[in-house]
Amino acid sequence: MALPHAQPLDIIDVRPLGAALRGTVTSSLLKTPALQLMRVVLPAGSALPEHSVAGAVTVQCLEGEAVVTTPSRSCRLGAGQLVMLAGGEPHAVNAVTDASLLVTVLFGA
Repeated sequence: MALPHAQPLDIIDVRPLGAALRGTVTSSLLKTPALQLMRVVLPAGSALPEHSVAGAVTVQCLEGEAVVTTPSRSCRLGAGQLVMLAGGEPHAVNAVTDASLLVTVLFGA
């Protein structure tokens, strides 16, 4: 069964989850052949292990704190900050505190 994704002109709410963060799971919000948006929810101390995707990626911290690590450096993100990764760049994400991240993947970039 396919996941429900937003359609053109659908409003997507990416406001901080606040108290609901602990009860929310990671979800794909929008997916087209060229673009995917995901809300990644990570409890404090949890991580996404090292991986890579073919397209360019932005990771925007909506709330909490997380560290994005590549083979060459680490970036600590707080609410309102984002970082861009080139397509194919191996990276991992570790939650310092409970965190909600907006991850955007641009395929073919």
